[in-house]
Amino acid sequence: MEDNKEEIISKNFIEQEIDKDLSEGVYNHVQTRFPPEPNGYLHIGHAKSILLNYGLAKKYGGKFNLRFDDTNPTKEKTEFVESIIEDVKWLGAEFDDRLYFASNYFQEMYDCAVLLIKKGKAFVCDLTADEIREYRGDFKTPGKESPYRNRSVEENLTMFEEMKDGKYKDGEKVLRARIDMSSPNINMRDPVIYRVARMTHHNTGDTWCIYPMYDFAHPIEDAIEHITHSICTLEFEDHRPLYDWVVKECEFENPPRQIEFAKLYLTNVVTGKRYIKKLVEDNIVDGWEDPRLVSIAALRRRGYTPESLRMFVDLVGVSKANSSVDYAMLEYCIREDLKLKRPRMMAILDPIKLVIDNYPEDTTEYLDVANNLENPELGERKVPFGKELYIEREDFMEEPIKKYFRLFPGNEVRLMNAYFVTCTGCEKDENGNVTVVHCTYDPETKSGSGFEGRKVKGTIHWVAATTAQKVECRLYENIVDEEKGKLNEDGSLNLNPNSLTVLKNCYVEPSFEGVRAYDSYQFVRNGFFCVDCKDSTPEHLVFNRIVSLKSSFKIGK
Repeated sequence: MEDNKEEIISKNFIEQEIDKDLSEGVYNHVQTRFPPEPNGYLHIGHAKSILLNYGLAKKYGGKFNLRFDDTNPTKEKTEFVESIIEDVKWLGAEFDDRLYFASNYFQEMYDCAVLLIKKGKAFVCDLTADEIREYRGDFKTPGKESPYRNRSVEENLTMFEEMKDGKYKDGEKVLRARIDMSSPNINMRDPVIYRVARMTHHNTGDTWCIYPMYDFAHPIEDAIEHITHSICTLEFEDHRPLYDWVVKECEFENPPRQIEFAKLYLTNVVTGKRYIKKLVEDNIVDGWEDPRLVSIAALRRRGYTPESLRMFVDLVGVSKANSSVDYAMLEYCIREDLKLKRPRMMAILDPIKLVIDNYPEDTTEYLDVANNLENPELGERKVPFGKELYIEREDFMEEPIKKYFRLFPGNEVRLMNAYFVTCTGCEKDENGNVTVVHCTYDPETKSGSGFEGRKVKGTIHWVAATTAQKVECRLYENIVDEEKGKLNEDGSLNLNPNSLTVLKNCYVEPSFEGVRAYDSYQFVRNGFFCVDCKDSTPEHLVFNRIVSLKSSFKIGK
């Protein structure tokens, strides 16, 4: 009894509604769908919807459809269709052969509109868009009926067919549902369900010159595909009475049920398509997949994994109340996913040369280095070591600040996985900039040798200069200024001028031969990085920093 009670409590409200429908025999199966409009790339919020719908279908042994709501050809492109398919597959949402297009149902939608006309439930209206808006009223004022509302069924049938045949200009006539102009729900005040629009469609070409409106098309698509639960976001809650009206009046048997959940909002993140589109068109970002964005393609290019996004969506959960989630939670998820899976490599992002004066000339020794100290299963690798190394510029200070335990004249540190070295001095250029640091090493202090003598407080990483591979590293910050807020007073984006830092003279150890796009690693002390899928080549590796190593996010925070 207690076990059953616990199971019910642990289920989200959508699962509880599905359980109720199944137990009462409303449906004998579960079928869900993800219905994007192909007018842009998907973003992190869509990932929540995809994984929620797919997860529900999988949990109940049902099916999941991918369907494109392509009823507005002015904004739709094949490029967006292809990117969305790739994103859904990458997230692991399996739709098998159930890839559909709303445009494939245009004839069925037209037939439904004709049925509504015959039932006296739809009419052809000559009012302009502005006049329809004026007649509709507002929340305080009831709507006013169109003077064309009471045309005869025969006249409406004739004119609607003429609309289909191209007799009228764009916007000259529309087909409206005949519902209730005094309804407190403005969506029910005789909404437009078809408009004349001469546009070439990415899927149907020039076959049609009339197109259904989303609120009319969507419930029909769901009903045709035998969707049981139409899971959508909260902004469609007020549209649910119209959804139910359409499937009822179009006489679909066992119609689908719409259930709404809260959208996913991330703090200080750009998800609006019009903002991203402008960033792309103004060449401020490197396309829709620029790693500073949170489109799914951008997150994939930056190095996020499907597992990290699934973890993130699970942590966010499903609710009825809108709220914002700290971007740090997303960063926490990728750190958790990668920390035990990826090797920890040595890379120098801001190099300065370190010369070990007493190390033998023309000698290279290969040191055994664990790939991941927290996961011995990843094994070891051989890393070359020699007289000349590269270290991070910040690991040397000629005049050290308080509690600085790295290299400075007279101080001894450990070179990671290698030897103790003592700084003896440095060289500078004509501008006073340090160019070379000198030191000596103690051959008795080799890592793994069992040396138990003196202790040192500092350990620094390095890359052998003679075998180092020169690479490019890209460091990312939020594309908007987090301190000043996302938007300026004029509504434009408040951009962060430091959102991208390109470091062209970085050095990595020679363990990166044969790497492929999206391969990811932990660079010691510098964060997690992945091979860029767009600009990286075997001759010129480019690494994107996925995330730094430090996190301010805590579970339960």
